[in-house]
Amino acid sequence: MKRDAVTGGGCLVSAAGVVGAVWLWGASDRTQRHLGNKFENNGQDFGAVLTELPFVFLAGAVVPAAVWGLGVWLLGRRRGRSESSRASEFHA
Repeated sequence: MKRDAVTGGGCLVSAAGVVGAVWLWGASDRTQRHLGNKFENNGQDFGAVLTELPFVFLAGAVVPAAVWGLGVWLLGRRRGRSESSRASEFHA
C-alpha cells in the first residue's frame, strides 16, 4: 500500500470517528437530559457540554486512527515477514 493511501485512509477513519462519537454522545439520554430536554428546561447544564465534548471529540479522533495505524503496522509487518521468507528460499 502506498504511504499516501495509508495516510488518507487514517484521516478518513479519524474524521468518521469524530462524527460518530459526537453524534452518539449527542443522542444519548444523559446528554439530552443535560441539554434541557425536560419540562421547561429544568436541569439544563451547559457545563457538561463544555467539559465532555472536547474529550468526546478527541476520543473519536484518536481511537479509530490508533486502530487504523495498528492494523497497517501489523499488515506491513506480516508482508515484510513473508517477503523475507521468500527471499531466503531463493537464496538457499
